[in-house]
Amino acid sequence: MSTTDKAKNKAEDIAGQAKEKFGQVTGDDEKRNEGKADQAKSNLKDAGEKVKDAFRH
Repeated sequence: MSTTDKAKNKAEDIAGQAKEKFGQVTGDDEKRNEGKADQAKSNLKDAGEKVKDAFRH
């Protein structure tokens, strides 16, 4: 997994966490759910990259 990919995934995860927290604070369930979805997407990408790395080595 390239450093760039790791950074992008981490940034997406952090943005998702912020969006989720914002949704919690404002009572916006849609924004909270978007944040959770962004985090899940980031985790899936990260897992996929780890699988690719495992097969490369």
